[in-house]
Amino acid sequence: MAGYVPGYQPPDIASWIKLNTNENSYPPSPRVVEAILAELGPDGASLRTYPSASSQKLRETAGELYGFDPSWIIMANGSDEVLNNLIRAFAAEGEEIAYVHPSYSYYATLAEVQGARVRTYGLTEDFRIAGFPERYPGKLFFLTTPNAPLGPAFPLDYIEDLARRCAGMLVLDETYADFADGSALELVKRYDNVVVTRTLSKSYSLAGMRLGLAIARPEVIAALDKIRDHYNLDRLAQAACVAALKDQEYLQECCRRIRATREWFSTGLRTLGYEVIPSQGNYVFATPPDRNGKRLYEGLFERKILVRHFSDPLLAHGLRISIGTDAEMKATLAAIEEIG
Repeated sequence: MAGYVPGYQPPDIASWIKLNTNENSYPPSPRVVEAILAELGPDGASLRTYPSASSQKLRETAGELYGFDPSWIIMANGSDEVLNNLIRAFAAEGEEIAYVHPSYSYYATLAEVQGARVRTYGLTEDFRIAGFPERYPGKLFFLTTPNAPLGPAFPLDYIEDLARRCAGMLVLDETYADFADGSALELVKRYDNVVVTRTLSKSYSLAGMRLGLAIARPEVIAALDKIRDHYNLDRLAQAACVAALKDQEYLQECCRRIRATREWFSTGLRTLGYEVIPSQGNYVFATPPDRNGKRLYEGLFERKILVRHFSDPLLAHGLRISIGTDAEMKATLAAIEEIG
């Protein structure tokens, strides 16, 4: 099988403007650093013993934040871990899972590891799922909302209709929900086949800590608990997670800045003749006037600006550009104008 290929991580990362993996250009909350140092202690003695196997304090903190009992929440080593375990729990070898194409291509890799069959559905021009059946019989349907790499989010009433039409589980991958105008989290309480996954990699600036979670009915969480690694989150990650989730004021201000930058950067690209899909994530998908995404990617790469170009024919005409700081985006816009 072909493995998933993540975005390029340059060895001399500090000398690049890195806008290719939707990382957050702002640092995490200062409380995160304080919590990690406090957990580590002066001599690192806490690292001698295993962390909490259940990540109970994290579940309680997330439950308080999102309005769920901790039994409805599971913590994960990045949301990728819980996506993998959902397939392991619900789709046996030869059974079907499905997702929208284009969206997160890692779904296909995870399915192949488990021997599950894959079906994909395209998107219409108004960003609805093309040809979705009245009753989808597969075991899992993954819906990335907001969509990555394109950016639009699906309306709540549309997602609710999908939940009714899925015979199996509807997994709402809300990796970028903190940058969006809304969330479908309330559907978890209305439908027993809905799972919402989240990550702290993007909005909380904790990609280096590998933290994620899922929210679902307690019986679903119990099934996922059986098959996860028993010590899946280390002590420092657990301390960081609690501190980050509790500092909502910092999160909201950081997301506000990114949304504001996203809007003026999109306007700047359109002024240069680019087609920019309205985005609800911390990125935009932009198409140059000549529809040659690779040419633009190479021009930016020469100037040590990293963005994401996909070889997929559906995406090769454009680029996904993560939203960084104002200074990073001004430099990127100037470079794009210079490339022409």
